Amino acid sequence: MILGFPGRAVLLLVLLALVPVHGATVSRQNAEVFARKIGQIQRHGTAPDRPGTLRTPLTEDEVNSWFAYTAAPLLPPGVTQPRVAIVGGGRLAGEAVVDLEAVAKRRSSGGSLDPWSLIGGRVPVSVTGTLQARDGVGRFNIESATISGVPVPAALVQEILSYYSRTPERPQGVRLDSPFALPANIRQIEVGRGQAVVVQ
Repeated sequence: MILGFPGRAVLLLVLLALVPVHGATVSRQNAEVFARKIGQIQRHGTAPDRPGTLRTPLTEDEVNSWFAYTAAPLLPPGVTQPRVAIVGGGRLAGEAVVDLEAVAKRRSSGGSLDPWSLIGGRVPVSVTGTLQARDGVGRFNIESATISGVPVPAALVQEILSYYSRTPERPQGVRLDSPFALPANIRQIEVGRGQAVVVQ
């Protein structure tokens, strides 16, 4: 049910917008609070159009608790342990452990200089970037990315995202640099320090 709100593509964008989070308060109670807020956002999204009448804050602790207690069945196979930091000023940071074996097999040319021939297994993928979300449209701009702590180009992260976000409707997956429609009549998302406010 919750996956219907952000959609698989938006969830993956958030998952890949990550650096390790320290000191977060992860609890089942916070996960339940997050789920209730998502339900409220979904319900308001189907109500008659009243732009800007609902502002729902989602805290970093609530998001990470939901990832820890609820998200696992909704994640693509091969993506685990997502964590997010809401840095502020529109910036997000975080990390997920991603199984690169399947991606590498699909993309590798077999050449010794092909970067896909050098990676594989379950590794932490970290990304930092800026989320711009206004007028019902979102866009995520990558600032930096690492795999197992080693800096990598954004194109490599795009390959991973494309692989894990494929659906029958979108066989090529999601592109990081493409704008996307915000679900549930969300008009904008204000990313502050430690929380993001969803405006409908």
